[in-house]
Amino acid sequence: MLHLFLAIIVSFLSVAFAAPASAQERLTVFAAASLRNALDTVNAAFSNANGVGVTASYEASSALARQIVQGAPADVFISADLAWMDYLAEHKLINADSRFNLLGNKLVLIAPKDSKFDKVEITKGFDIAKLAGQGRVAVADVKAVPAGRYAKAALEALGVWTAAETRLAQAENVRSTLAFVARGEAPIGIVYATDAMVEPKVKIIGTFPDGTYPPVVYPAAATIAGKPVALRYLQFLRSNAAKAVFEKYGFSVLTQPTPP
Repeated sequence: MLHLFLAIIVSFLSVAFAAPASAQERLTVFAAASLRNALDTVNAAFSNANGVGVTASYEASSALARQIVQGAPADVFISADLAWMDYLAEHKLINADSRFNLLGNKLVLIAPKDSKFDKVEITKGFDIAKLAGQGRVAVADVKAVPAGRYAKAALEALGVWTAAETRLAQAENVRSTLAFVARGEAPIGIVYATDAMVEPKVKIIGTFPDGTYPPVVYPAAATIAGKPVALRYLQFLRSNAAKAVFEKYGFSVLTQPTPP
């Protein structure tokens, strides 16, 4: 009985004075809004494999970059264009050695799923104003948001910017642009091909020709203040597991896969 009593006491003291369990390590990722669905899946896989929680903040790359400059505590930044990553590099806020080009995308013209539009040939001088009818052309902010800047470049290259400029409904990011069209608030819109793939209420009616806008490139990097685990996360983004997810969601993968 004494041995049993002592065993119970030792067990009780072991529990009572045990060091508290450490909280799960967490990583904060700031990523372009167009990455939401794919990156949520990749982040879950990374967490399962590494025991590291990932908190992702999705918004226009322009907004996220400015937040980081203002001191927002991000460990990783994934932009939808090179310019906003360069912006952080100029402010010396990214780990330059960790930077690489992760993904590519395409620019497409969309309409609500039940629209009378079927296929539109996007060529020099195509009548985008006629397509919009009495409505507007939904785009992301053409001055700051990557999707909007790509859209403006394409419309300028095709010679239809002047006709389109006064008919634009500009949104804060590309997912808001997508929502305008999905809700029928705009008859047409310009988004990435990957956005159209995840929204069942829209359809792609045209694809902007290569060369009419700069290649859509998503660079990724750890911030200068990023936790050490950020480098492991960036390596995971280049793994075969992540590649399969990104391709499933319609992105082109620009890196050679590396072991996870």
